[in-house]
Amino acid sequence: MVYVISKSGHPLMPTMRYGKVRRMLKEGKAKVVKRCPFIIQLLYDAEENIQPISLGIDAGSKVVGVSATTKDKVLYEAEVELRNDMSKNLATRKEFRTSRRNRKTRYRKPRFLNRVKSKHKGWLAPSVQAKVDTHLRVVRDVHKILPVSKITVEVASFDIQKIKNPEIKGIEYQQGEQLGFWNVREYVLFRDGHQCKCCKGKSKDTILNVHHIESRKTGGDAPNNLVTLCETCHKDYHLGKIELPKTIRRGASFKDAAFMGVLRWSFYNKLKELYTDVHLTYGYVTKNIRIKNGLDKTHYIDARCISGNPLAKPLGYYFYQKKVRCHNRQLHKATILKGGYRKMNQAPHEVKGFRLNDTVMVKGREWHIHGRRIKGSFVLASLSGEKLEVVPTKLKFVSPAGHIITERRSA
Repeated sequence: MVYVISKSGHPLMPTMRYGKVRRMLKEGKAKVVKRCPFIIQLLYDAEENIQPISLGIDAGSKVVGVSATTKDKVLYEAEVELRNDMSKNLATRKEFRTSRRNRKTRYRKPRFLNRVKSKHKGWLAPSVQAKVDTHLRVVRDVHKILPVSKITVEVASFDIQKIKNPEIKGIEYQQGEQLGFWNVREYVLFRDGHQCKCCKGKSKDTILNVHHIESRKTGGDAPNNLVTLCETCHKDYHLGKIELPKTIRRGASFKDAAFMGVLRWSFYNKLKELYTDVHLTYGYVTKNIRIKNGLDKTHYIDARCISGNPLAKPLGYYFYQKKVRCHNRQLHKATILKGGYRKMNQAPHEVKGFRLNDTVMVKGREWHIHGRRIKGSFVLASLSGEKLEVVPTKLKFVSPAGHIITERRSA
C-alpha cells in the first residue's frame, strides 16, 4: 500500500497501482516523503476523492493496536510498543540530584512547596503522561497519511477494590484497608502484628523497620510491597548475611490497571478536543466481535474489530513500531574516574555520518543503529532484540532517525 498526500499536504486515499506510482516518481510528478510506511506527495493539483475511513485504537499500557479500514479493505494496521522506562529514569535522576547536593558542584535547593501538580489542574505523572502523549501521536500520524472520518477507542475500566475483595459493596468502597491509620508504615506494622516476619522476634530487637520486598524504584510504596523486619534482620539482609523466607513475596501489581483507569478519560477527552467524530467502546464488545468472526487475538486485529469492519480484507502485513527516547540530558557518567574526573555521557550528535536510531542496510537486511563508537564498530539492533556489530564502512544509509521506529512484518 502506497499512501498519498496532496500538493497542499492533505491526505488522499492510498493506492496499490505501483506502476503508476513508479512512473510519477520518475517523471517528477511526485516525491517520496517517507519510506516505511511508503508515503509520496503529489507535485501537481489533483481531485481529492475521499471515502469514509474508520480508525480503531486498542489502547493499552504496553502495546497500542491501530487499524484504519473502509467497509471492504484494511488500509493501515500497526502495533506500537510504548516506553516503560520512565519511572526508572526518574528514579535515577533523583539519585543524581541527591548526590549532587552533597558535592561541591552547582547546587539546587530541594523543592517542597513547589509541586507541579498543585499548580496545574489535570496534572499526570510523567510516566503516565508519556504514554498518553504517545497514544495521541499515533492517532496524529495516521491522520497525516489517511483522511480518517471516524475514531473509535477501546478503553478498559478496572475496579481494583473489587479485584482485591470480590465481596465488597456499598459504603465499603469508602473504607479501604488503611482506614484509621496515619500512614502506610503504621498500617504495615499493625498488619504484621508488630513482629519481624523474618525471625519472628527471636532476635529480641525491639526496633522495627518497614522493608521494601522489591526496590522502591520497581515495586513502589504500596502495602503489598512492604514487610516488617527488625533492625537486626534488616541490616543483615542488606549486608547479604541472611535471606528472607520464601513466604515473603510481593503482592499482585495493579500498575497497568491503574494506568488504564487514568488513560480512559485523559486520552478520550483530548481526542474530542482535537477531532470531531470520536467514540468509546469496551473490551467485552471487541471480544464478542472477534470470536463471532473467528479472528485471532492480536492487538491490531482487535483494533480492526474496534473500527467496525472486522471482515475488511487484510493487507497481509502490519507495521511494528517502537517509541524510543527523544533526549538524554545526563551530562556525565555516574562513575567517577581516578582524580575526580567525570567522563562526559553525551556522544556527538553525528558519528561518521550516522545518528542514533538511523535505519541502515547490511547484507540485504535493515537494522537500526543502537550504539556508535568513534573508534571501532557500531552496534546495530532490530526491534525483536537481535544485535549485530559492524564497522561503519559496511553500512548503507536507508532512512533518518525518528522518535518512533517502524518495521514491516508479515501478518
